[in-house]
Amino acid sequence: MKDKNIVWLYLFLAATLADMAFLIEGNSGLRYYSKPLILLGLIAYFYRITRPIASTLLTKSILGALVFSWIGDILLLWPQLFVYGLGAFLMAHVCYIIGFRIAQQSPGRLEHVNFIKSFFFNLPIYLAAALVYYLIHSNLGNLRIPVIAYIVVIVAMVATARERFKKCNPASFWQVFLGASLFFVSDGAIAISRFFADFPESGIVIMGTYAIAQLLIVMGIRSYLINPR
Repeated sequence: MKDKNIVWLYLFLAATLADMAFLIEGNSGLRYYSKPLILLGLIAYFYRITRPIASTLLTKSILGALVFSWIGDILLLWPQLFVYGLGAFLMAHVCYIIGFRIAQQSPGRLEHVNFIKSFFFNLPIYLAAALVYYLIHSNLGNLRIPVIAYIVVIVAMVATARERFKKCNPASFWQVFLGASLFFVSDGAIAISRFFADFPESGIVIMGTYAIAQLLIVMGIRSYLINPR
């Protein structure tokens, strides 16, 4: 993990700030250039720091999540492609679920899981998802099934991140869990602004939480690779 790889994080930061500036200015045309660059920086950074273990399922799953997210970013630039962007991000969350399961010590066998305890720990996540669905369900139309499927998968992604508690080093857990939670906040803001009621600076909230979420997840996985416990 050489210091020169940090240049890709500077690209990520510069693209994020530029995209936020274009959002504030209402310059949607320039976002066709800035938005795709955001995750390209993170993808390049993660690829570079994991080259020695590129063949592992953990690396492939996280890299896959970033690539699917990048595809989703591009597709969502065109409102008429929303459902395809939704599908790309659904695949990203599936990849993150796989990666989060791998990036922990002794994940445990299914029969040893205390489902009642797990349910109550995850209850705030379930309630937040239920609230978002309650607000948007009447305006979903033909997108009802895809949106329900997406909500189920992103809830599973956040729950999987939470279940890493005490199964990896604390820095990795908190970065990944906060990142997953902010990803949920970003997607919840998209759902509310699109299907319930748009609100001032929704674009800033969506992209700000999204960019921080992706960065935290990448840095959390990096922390796990450096020191699993």
